Amino acid sequence: MEVDYSKIKTIGFDADDTLWVNETYFREAEDKFADLLTGYETKNKIDQELFKTEIKNLELYGYGIKGFMLSMVESALELSNNQISQATILEILNLGKEMINQEVELLEGVEEVLAKLKDKYRLIVLTKGDLLDQERKLERSNLLHYFHHVEVLSDKKEVNYMNLLEHLEIDTKEFLMIGNSLKSDVLPLINIGAEAIHIPFHTTWQHEEVSVDKNDYKYLKINKLTDILKYLK
Repeated sequence: MEVDYSKIKTIGFDADDTLWVNETYFREAEDKFADLLTGYETKNKIDQELFKTEIKNLELYGYGIKGFMLSMVESALELSNNQISQATILEILNLGKEMINQEVELLEGVEEVLAKLKDKYRLIVLTKGDLLDQERKLERSNLLHYFHHVEVLSDKKEVNYMNLLEHLEIDTKEFLMIGNSLKSDVLPLINIGAEAIHIPFHTTWQHEEVSVDKNDYKYLKINKLTDILKYLK
């Protein structure tokens, strides 16, 4: 695919599963959660009910580990008909705390890419999730010095991007977003007239999965972050 990024002045990076590993830890926590509940339901049923609870709670808790923890507790109570033990509830809470305290594992080539782009473009982080947790991960990542701005959004819909770009006085035609989610990092940007690059991660949360006809949208898909250096001079 031929692309022209000559007008780009600002590049936005998603954080989770674009700059560092994230979804893998949720999958691991879900498996451990299912193990704790095996006396009440099958793993498949447990996974389904947890996902339903997460989606139901998104408007209340938003995205992130803390909302995930609360949804696990709620699901455990429902699946066990309120018979789950206090000790198991504590184990569930500890699963969440382990996720929060997880070391930040940068994805391949992140620092190389940021170092080469930081003097040529205005770099910003646009992520969603829990504010405190995302701030903590950014601090631990040692990447903050590469970015002009960091924004933790409540969601990544067209209106969220439009409001932020207007606030930061960024022309949509001069903006490029890079991320692993078609639903959150690519399609909304294309729809508002910006550019986007899709870098799929090996695992994606079910809520972020979307099926689209590639012919309906113009965006670049690459295999790894360092591939963008072929297109950004």
